[in-house]
This record gives sequence, C-alpha cells and structure tokens, in this order.
Amino acid sequence: MDHDPLADRSTRLVPTSWVSIGVGIAITVIVVVMAVQAVAAQHPTTTSASWDIDVPAQAEAIRALPQTLGAAASAAPTDTRVLQPLQGVDQAWLARTAAATGIPARALLAYAAANLALRQEKPGCALGWNTLAAIGLAESGHGTHAGSSIGLDGVARPAILGVRLDGSSGTAAIRDTDAGVLDGDTQWDRAVGPMQFIPSTWAMDGADGNGDGVKDPQNIDDASLAAARYLCASSTMSTPATWRAAVQSYNNSSPYIDSIAAAANRYAAQASGKG
Repeated sequence: MDHDPLADRSTRLVPTSWVSIGVGIAITVIVVVMAVQAVAAQHPTTTSASWDIDVPAQAEAIRALPQTLGAAASAAPTDTRVLQPLQGVDQAWLARTAAATGIPARALLAYAAANLALRQEKPGCALGWNTLAAIGLAESGHGTHAGSSIGLDGVARPAILGVRLDGSSGTAAIRDTDAGVLDGDTQWDRAVGPMQFIPSTWAMDGADGNGDGVKDPQNIDDASLAAARYLCASSTMSTPATWRAAVQSYNNSSPYIDSIAAAANRYAAQASGKG
C-alpha cells in the first residue's frame, strides 16, 4: 500500500501522551470485552437466549423420520412381543444419525420412537428427539452409567440407580415410596433407570414404550416415552421460553437446562451434517 502523507500529518496533531492514553484505553476495553465474552460462554444468560433459540426449531429435524416404513430399525429387538412404535423408525436414518452423533443406536431408537409417539398423541408439543437424547445423555450417558449398557430388549443391565435421596451432599430428602421394589432401598428413594425417574413419579407417569404390556423404568423405550409425556404434560415446547420451562420441570436447575440446550443443539447440528 502506498504511503499516505496526510495520515502522518493528522497524527502529528495529536500529542504523543494522548496517543498513549488512547491506546491504553483501547487495550483495556478489548481485554474487558474478551473477559466478559469468556464468562458468558461458560455461563449463558437467560436474558439473551440466542444460544438456545434453535432448540425448538431444530427439534423439527425429526421430520427426517418417516412415520410409516415397512422395514424395522436394525437396532430393534427381535422379541415378538415388541411390535409398535419401534418398528416405525427408519433403519437408514437410525444408522446415519447414530454414526453422526455418537448416540448408541439402541438408545437413539427409543428417543426417536418416543418422538414419533408424541407427534401422534400431542403434535403441538414440538418435542424433538434431540431433546430426549440430551436428557438421556445427562441422566445416564444413554444408559451407560456405572458400567451399565442397554440390551437389544431395551433394558439397562445392571440396573441404573441414582444416589440415595437422603438429604446429604445437597440431595433432596425423599423417604422410600416403593418399598424398595424399583430401587432396592426400603429407607430412601433413589432415581431409577436411564432417564432417572423417582419411584413415586414413575408410579404416576410410567409408560409402556415398546408395547410389551410392562412399564419398566429400566427399559429405555418405556422411560423415553414417559419422559416425553412428562415434558409435554403442561405446555408445548415450541418457543425458547416454554422449552426451558418444560426442561425445568424435569430438573429445576439452570446449569442443567443450559447443558440440555447445548447438547440438543449439538445433536441436531450433527444429524443435519452441520456439526
């Protein structure tokens, strides 16, 4: 670039000390802005929800799942008792999305089937498979907590049990409500299964997601459908505000909600090839 003498002349009109002060102020402003941005990246604010606005919209990525297809998903169990709705998930979509997101295919099958079921039961809810997947990740690592794994029948083995809810270490104090039937504890309740339902909640909201006539919180098909219905019980999830309210009903913690939003958006982006 050619030298501009006018630039030199105009610069000389400003005292050197002023230039130093101006540079110092500019550097200080830049440092402060960078620090604020770094903090905001770690702790998103609720007043500006641009970081999770895409969650309800991205949930529509489930439209890539045909509702009626002849072939069953390859991860579907072969047990003849299991009929619908698992059979409605597209095999190609399941394999492609599991590979893109890293979600185990058997867990993804359950999230997708629950989404399809809710599209029929409550189409206005706008709950996406990616939100269910984000909750499954947070609650049990998609059924892999403490060495567990999800079998072809959808059951977590060994059974997934949360900590004793005895009021210690910041937990709620919840006395036994199921005589230890679901959680093996006759003194205190423990959250159970891959979606971590408290026994008393499961007693009210448990579901049969695979059509085998049993409601089992350790079965990811049942637990995913129950979670989907629970999230959609009071309102829709079609706006950022209602989406946050629904997830808050699942776990009343802002950091938890933020983590679900981040994971749900990440899964949607990966599934669409943008992640």
